[in-house]
Amino acid sequence: MKLTQRIVLNAFVVATVLMAIVLVAVERRVTERVRAEGPAVPSSTASQATDEMLAAIRRDIVIAGIAALLVGVVLAQVLARPVARPIEELRDVARGLAAGDLTQRPSHTIAGGEVGDLADALRRLAEQLDARLQLLQAEEALLVALTESLNEGVVAVDERQRVVRINGTARQLLRLKEAVPFPADYLPRDRTLRDALASALSGTDVAPGEVRVDDRTLSLTARPLPDGGAVLALYDLTPVRRLEAVRRDFVANVSHELRTPLTVIGGFVETLQDEQLPAELRGEFLQMMDASVRRMQRIVDDLLDLSRIESGGWLPNPIDLDMASLATEILAPLQLPARNKGVVLDTEIAPGAERIYADPTAARQILSNLAENALRHTSTGRVTLVATPGDGGTWIGVRDTGVGIGAEHLPRIFERFYRADPARSREAGGTGLGLSIVRHLAEAHGGRVRAESTVNVGTTIQAWLPRFDAEQRAGLPG
Repeated sequence: MKLTQRIVLNAFVVATVLMAIVLVAVERRVTERVRAEGPAVPSSTASQATDEMLAAIRRDIVIAGIAALLVGVVLAQVLARPVARPIEELRDVARGLAAGDLTQRPSHTIAGGEVGDLADALRRLAEQLDARLQLLQAEEALLVALTESLNEGVVAVDERQRVVRINGTARQLLRLKEAVPFPADYLPRDRTLRDALASALSGTDVAPGEVRVDDRTLSLTARPLPDGGAVLALYDLTPVRRLEAVRRDFVANVSHELRTPLTVIGGFVETLQDEQLPAELRGEFLQMMDASVRRMQRIVDDLLDLSRIESGGWLPNPIDLDMASLATEILAPLQLPARNKGVVLDTEIAPGAERIYADPTAARQILSNLAENALRHTSTGRVTLVATPGDGGTWIGVRDTGVGIGAEHLPRIFERFYRADPARSREAGGTGLGLSIVRHLAEAHGGRVRAESTVNVGTTIQAWLPRFDAEQRAGLPG
């Protein structure tokens, strides 16, 4: 029932009761007055006339009372509307605010009196709620921005063991895509992680530990929340562990590469201390010692070159280079050893690749390393220095008809000290660093490398160098 109807009904009931009391009192007073002023000697005729008059008076009173009530109801209906309308508006505004619509406000037509005061109070309440909501939204946005910018993964679990917040890093580390909230059972079933979460949910701090999730090693910290629940912090240790493995491998490889010539030199030095050693053998041993020393020198030089390139201490100084002249310069010192092995050295320069834009020292080292490496692993056939345009630049490299490289080794041949055939490579004199230097020199130019090979057919290894336009060349060092 609407407020207006309730007001009218209440007014009707009250008016009816009051009207009934008034009519009863009037009827009694009229009856008493009529009977008191009646004839001194009552007669049946006079008594009947008096009764009829009283009945007529009662009927008129009832009719007048009913008419008054009807008029009162109509007036109550008309007068109740202005009173009920502001109250109903305030009710609708309060309902809207409770439902979360903070744009709801009482109209300014409601003013003055208690209802006006109530409208002002409701208006201030709505404004305060709106301001606090905006503040909460700003704090929420700041919190989300902070957690999303972290390199650490953050997972918040409530007391009902539901994940209620998780940042992008944690999703990536834990490989989770579900929208929050979702059950904590969706977290990886690593025992260390589960135990840490259970301890934190029970209110116990957990010391940092490590967990394995798929192929990643993660540092895990768990803390209980003041109002129940727990927060997990995850940090990806995989790059650190990989770097440690690379460092261990590097130390082991360098030690191994240097130990072999050192062992040779040590053995010959001990032998040369024999004064009875024939002069021919003495000379032969000295030549072998010289070869070992040169090998160690090349390893150290290559290591220094790699260190200089990787540290950023070397930057390319590119200029225009004639590819044919460069090829002739690279292949000239290799002609004699190639002829001794029965290998033909030649050059293939495709149209559009006659000139390259590269650092001359780097270009020579790239082609020299590739040519020497190809000749080292080719016993017969050809070693061809190639240059072709492509991909907006120029591919330069070497193609040989050597022993080839197994498909399982191709992805790793540009790693330092990686050898597809360690024994054969060392016998041939390689340091295991040449291809790694090629890759770093190409990348220093903004380029890349690629390798294709078939066992017992041959290998093609190339470096791509971008072809800069005039504007790009102006922005390069040098």
